[in-house]
Amino acid sequence: MLRQAARPLASANRALLSRSFAVATPRMGAGDTGAPKPGGAAAEDTFSRREAAQENLYIYEQEKAKLLALKAKLQEQRKHLDELDKHIDDLTKSQGGEKN
Repeated sequence: MLRQAARPLASANRALLSRSFAVATPRMGAGDTGAPKPGGAAAEDTFSRREAAQENLYIYEQEKAKLLALKAKLQEQRKHLDELDKHIDDLTKSQGGEKN
């Protein structure tokens, strides 16, 4: 009895799984988020201006963080070069290269 009831379900599932799906492009109405503007790219609404401003702010903050990291690295390199200069000066003084 169970086999007879399970067979139609199995064949129905097989038919659904073997069916090919057609994919249509989604249609957006005027005013939908992400829909093209009626006036083209030149037409802007409040949402797109706000989104552009947020993107610009994010990029600005990322570039600022990169510049701060570069400045810190540059200061470390300068400190290292100053230490090397001092070491060179100490070596030349101890060898009698300078009369100070």
